[in-house]
Amino acid sequence: MKNAYTSLLILGLFVLAILSTTLFTVYATDRAIITRLGALLKNKEGKVKTLGPGLHFKLPLLDSVHEFDVRLNLTEIPSERIVTKEKEVLMVDVFVEWRIHDLPLFYTTTQGRGELFAGRDRAEQLLRQNVKGVLHAEFGQRTLEDVISGDRNQLMQKIVERTDENAKSYGMQIVDLRINRVEYPPEVNDKVFARMSSERKQVAVRFRANGEAKAALIRAEADKTARIMVAEAEKEAERIKGEGDAKAMQIYADSYNQAPEFFDFYRSLEAYKKSFQNKQDLLVLKPEGEFFKYFRKGPGNSALHREKE
Repeated sequence: MKNAYTSLLILGLFVLAILSTTLFTVYATDRAIITRLGALLKNKEGKVKTLGPGLHFKLPLLDSVHEFDVRLNLTEIPSERIVTKEKEVLMVDVFVEWRIHDLPLFYTTTQGRGELFAGRDRAEQLLRQNVKGVLHAEFGQRTLEDVISGDRNQLMQKIVERTDENAKSYGMQIVDLRINRVEYPPEVNDKVFARMSSERKQVAVRFRANGEAKAALIRAEADKTARIMVAEAEKEAERIKGEGDAKAMQIYADSYNQAPEFFDFYRSLEAYKKSFQNKQDLLVLKPEGEFFKYFRKGPGNSALHREKE
């Protein structure tokens, strides 16, 4: 009885071993092909047999399974020196979205290296060569302005069409391609920056010179206007002053004609007031002089009184 259990156990292990070498699973994100003794396994119609998701069988020791990820892949193309139609050197970075379109052709082209993600490195190498060649061809027919703004959409569409056409020859489909960066190389950047800085400085100097010229004109016009206004004001002031002096003289004359003795007395008082403003002032004059005639006391000494008499 014990030997029967042992035999059944050995038989079960042998069956499991056989099943493990004959059964394999393909996941939903993958597709697989089988090579039998190195040749691609074909169906009854003579086409290469492609296996979808699920459980599949193979012949032990004779068949080899090659699985491929058929999801959308993203590959970044390193910076490449591209020369435009104007002989401008640019550094261009792009990234490409692609997927496997023809699995047998993809396997044959990439030589089926690896298992899961088989041929990925070889495929990306072919993809980079393809994209770089198309970039050189398309950029070489366009100016820098077309690349940056003018013809950008048409350029991208053309690049996608040409890279997709080339990629079909090794079983790939280009879904999309985008330019990540377009710039000058580092050594050119410094020259471009220096040239732009020089141009901006020239513009700044020109604007500054124009501003100074306009400022000088404005200042000259303002000075001219100010001088004219001052001259007219001085002229008007002199005229008003002359009129005032004339009126004052007329008033003085009229006053003198009406009361000469009072006018003389008033003028003397004004002279006394101006002469004796400071107590420290000292005048050495004869009291009998004409200047002091109104200082003499007494009705007999008063000039004004004598004139009235």
